[in-house]
Amino acid sequence: MKKISILLIASLFLASCGSKRKTTTTKKPAKKEVIIDKPTNETPIKITPTIGIVSAKQKYINTYSNLAMEEMKLYKIPASIKLAQGILESSSGKSQLSARSNNHFGIKCHKGWKGGKTYHDDDEKGECFRVYKHPSYSFRDHSLFLYGRKRYMNLFRLKITDYKGWAKGLQKAGYATDKKYPKKLIKIIEENRLYEYDALALGKTVDEIKVKSKDSHIVKKGDTLYSISRKYKLSVAKLKEINGIDNNDISIGQKLYLTSLE
Repeated sequence: MKKISILLIASLFLASCGSKRKTTTTKKPAKKEVIIDKPTNETPIKITPTIGIVSAKQKYINTYSNLAMEEMKLYKIPASIKLAQGILESSSGKSQLSARSNNHFGIKCHKGWKGGKTYHDDDEKGECFRVYKHPSYSFRDHSLFLYGRKRYMNLFRLKITDYKGWAKGLQKAGYATDKKYPKKLIKIIEENRLYEYDALALGKTVDEIKVKSKDSHIVKKGDTLYSISRKYKLSVAKLKEINGIDNNDISIGQKLYLTSLE
């Protein structure tokens, strides 16, 4: 009987001790949406997260396409051009200048720059380049750099979907000394279908911007394919190819396109 009492008391003591123990649980932190700060008071732009194993170039596109499209809406610079320049100038975000200084477009200090500075060898040794707090500031400064300079003014007279015209115009205006700069940009755009982001920013389909990017001629009385081709310095064969014409028949009021996207 004594043994039973002792066991009963011991079990009650252990039970009371156990009831005082606190149970702790580890909560997994909630996933936070990645948001960047813009250099203005506007709503911050969300960076698209990269999923799975992708190339450095595709990762760059996934990360900055939203930002490029927003800048296109605000400053009328094709998203395709901005992304292609970023990829080329920053080696898809892996260059020393972009990794350390958040400078994605190789913009030098120039007169009047009051922000951070760093020095790298470029056309000359130890040239001064701009430093930014975040890549978003680099994207915005690139827009302002082009938008606010007289030598780039003609670019904004081009159709916003004319990425080829922009690529050639940038080199002509002196953005880069490399004569192959336009070809490199166009290759990046076409291999990665970056023109799709131009369409998306405009709320259009790629087919719609192809049509709208073409110069056209409305056929008038007395016009012939030959006279139209001479007027615009095209061959008749090319004019027919662009418009999918098999014969020489055209009609008054008909719209003939003069250039193609490709």
